[in-house]
Parts: sequence; C-alpha cells; structure tokens
Amino acid sequence: MKSFLPLLVVAFLVATIALPIARPIVAASPRATADTLKRLEGEFMKAAAEKGSQGYMSYYADDAVEVPNGAPVIEGKVNIAKTMGFLDQKDNHLTWTPVGADISASGDLGYTYGYYEFQHTDQAGKRVAEHGKYTSIWKLQKDGSWKVVLDMGNSGPDPIH
Repeated sequence: MKSFLPLLVVAFLVATIALPIARPIVAASPRATADTLKRLEGEFMKAAAEKGSQGYMSYYADDAVEVPNGAPVIEGKVNIAKTMGFLDQKDNHLTWTPVGADISASGDLGYTYGYYEFQHTDQAGKRVAEHGKYTSIWKLQKDGSWKVVLDMGNSGPDPIH
C-alpha cells in the first residue's frame, strides 16, 4: 500500500492540473465603442434641446471640469451648472456634431470631438450664430453609465460654410 501512495499523489496532482476546472460562465457586458460615444453625443444634444441646462448637465459627472474658451477653468458639476442658464432661454439653440471619437483599450475612458453652433439673438434683436470646435472626455461610471468628465471648446469659423 505504501508503494501506491506516491503514485496516487502524483496522479491526483496531474489530474488537478490537466483537467479543466468548472467555472461559472459570466456574460461580458457589451464593450463601448467610438460609435457608442457618438450616439451618446446625440442623446446629450437632444436632452439639452428638450430640457435646457438640466438636460445638458445630466450628462456631466459630479467631478467634471469645463475648460471654456477665453474664461477660467470651472471645476465640479455644481459650478458648471451655474454657467449653463443660457440653455434655458427659448431662443438659444446649441447644437454640435461629433466628427471623431475613440475608446481607451481599458474600455473605461473615451473622447469625442467635433464642431458646435450656438444660435441666439443679440442685444440689437439680430439672430447670431457662433461656431467652434469642442472636445469631450467621457468616463465610464460605477453605475455603468458614461458621463462627461472634461469638456472644452473654442470659437472658430463655421466649418461647413
């Protein structure tokens, strides 16, 4: 019996190494793509058009940072929201079009960039359209949603006309 004991131990070790171990199958959550972020940009713009500043801010993370053209950096969703009241005026229309997007290899960070147009009425009552470029950095949140963590824009000529 003693001569079989080492053989049994070796057989057991070989079996535990060689045989597959049953593991529960976990379905992977769908990975975000650049198209995911472009789709989110469309939803983001629709929320801003329909619900003004509240719809717009619903796409920002609590710790977001805004880097506005010609103004100081604004840190935090609460502080950024204080500057977005212009979106609640019915004659103001902010639209934007993503041109490009990408997602990090880790799948939890991405960016979009493109062009924006802001239409409003000036003090003389004339309709004015301002144009520019933007970049938004998106981050996957713990609840599985994507939120803007950094947004920046700068004015420039209309890229289409």
